[in-house]
Amino acid sequence: MTFSILASTAPILAPRVGKLAIPGRKTLATPHHIPLTSRGTVPHVAHDVMRDHTEINSLYAGLEDFIAKKEPSVYRTPVADHESPLKKFICVAEDMPLILGPRRFPPIPCPPANTNTSIALLTSVGFTQLSAHDYVKAIQKLRPDIAVGMVDLANKQPGSKRRGKMVDRTHAWTRDALEQLYGDAVAEKDKSKSAYFAPVLPLDNAQQSLYLDDLESEFRWDISGLALYESASLEFVPESLAGLPRLLFSEPETPHTILRDISLGADLLTTPLLGASSDGGIAMEFVFPAPAALQEGKSKPQPLGIDMWTADHATDISPLGEGCECYTCKNYHRAYIHHLLLAKEMTAWALLQVHNFHVMDTFFARVRDSIQHGSFEQDVQTFARVYAPSMPESSGEGPRLRGYQLPANGPNQPRRMPKIYGALDDAIQKFADAQSEIATPDTDASGLEEHGFAEKL
Repeated sequence: MTFSILASTAPILAPRVGKLAIPGRKTLATPHHIPLTSRGTVPHVAHDVMRDHTEINSLYAGLEDFIAKKEPSVYRTPVADHESPLKKFICVAEDMPLILGPRRFPPIPCPPANTNTSIALLTSVGFTQLSAHDYVKAIQKLRPDIAVGMVDLANKQPGSKRRGKMVDRTHAWTRDALEQLYGDAVAEKDKSKSAYFAPVLPLDNAQQSLYLDDLESEFRWDISGLALYESASLEFVPESLAGLPRLLFSEPETPHTILRDISLGADLLTTPLLGASSDGGIAMEFVFPAPAALQEGKSKPQPLGIDMWTADHATDISPLGEGCECYTCKNYHRAYIHHLLLAKEMTAWALLQVHNFHVMDTFFARVRDSIQHGSFEQDVQTFARVYAPSMPESSGEGPRLRGYQLPANGPNQPRRMPKIYGALDDAIQKFADAQSEIATPDTDASGLEEHGFAEKL
């Protein structure tokens, strides 16, 4: 894998345009967003729709989506020598760059604690542990284009002792993984072809300085990129590692946050905001740079999206976005999508997802143009002035939640959905009480006396 920087004003903490090239795969222009998958597929978008009506050119998948069984089927997928079992299992084209991490993103916090040799996962059948050794074996078997290193993250704000464990474990896992994948003891034909992105912990520079020093000196020639878990970590990237691509696992709430992360030097970003908007029936409606027509004579900030649940769309035959060239806007109007939402027809969310992907892809393409033209900072300021600071609230109910979305957002938080299977306990008790009031042929003397049929002498 090669990564070349085409335009930048500084090695770190500055926006930059780059090109990430993997032999035999689509080239990724950066900065760009990485679409997130659920069990290997982009939610609401079938593979043919993704191929024909979107510009999706990369995917991220979490290993915990595929290892619910003791012997996962994904490991037994028959493939040719040049094929990836994971790509074939989820029916993704071989030229689509695929990024594999141990957990889906955003991850659901797991009550079980990580150990010195493993991390806790939430599979479709419950919690389990994934050892560092098994994760490396998964990389070797599944052959993703990019593998994100295993990292020890805490469910809540860690104390000083916990932070020390996070660094020690992540350091050891990175060292051992690189040794097993690319070490001198590994035969040349057995060395992994997957690029390895080393994790950078969401801690202060001083707390992980030794780990960063080893990334810079000992591991430099085996790692192909960096995986970061908060934008503040971009400040701690050593200048000698500035030439590596930076994958930021972020959860931006608005495009304003995305622009801030890009301004700090993020190359690849996760944007759960996109899927959440589609789930909520929100059609994104923002353009970067802000159009001149919106900059003049507009005292009220423009909305970042449209709530398609509201009744004023019932007879509106205009497209979701004025001048939008996506498949949805070319073929359907707001009234139709509003009707589909009210009918809880899954096509509604598919069409919204296609539109929102087009808006996000166009957004990043114009961000790259702005950086190359040297007007990025000014365009960001104008964008913040023209558009509202938050996404609109959804007034309707989204599609049925997927299984892994049901647990709480964090420890000591209520569940997103109430537990309903406890009602069976009440039903069983009521049935037992009802049965106790019936005298059956095998009832003994005490039972007959209790029901008033006789008195025991």
